[in-house]
Amino acid sequence: MAKVKIYVTPKQGVLDPQGKTVESALHTMGYKNVSDVHIGKYIELELTTKQPNHPTTKKQINEMCQKLLSNPIIEDFSYEVVE
Repeated sequence: MAKVKIYVTPKQGVLDPQGKTVESALHTMGYKNVSDVHIGKYIELELTTKQPNHPTTKKQINEMCQKLLSNPIIEDFSYEVVE
């Protein structure tokens, strides 16, 4: 069994209203040195496989991210496999 940690973030240059709201709130709280805040998603799942770093497994993870877990038009994703 392997755990997959997936990170989804807005692509560079894509408007991120949540990030701007959080940045503004942090400035209001006195944290003036904060800039360029981006809000993303963290997804964790487990795979029942004996070969978590096998190319086929990595292909499946990429497909899951591209087809369901992220919006490839406006989001980037990365992941790590933890055995």
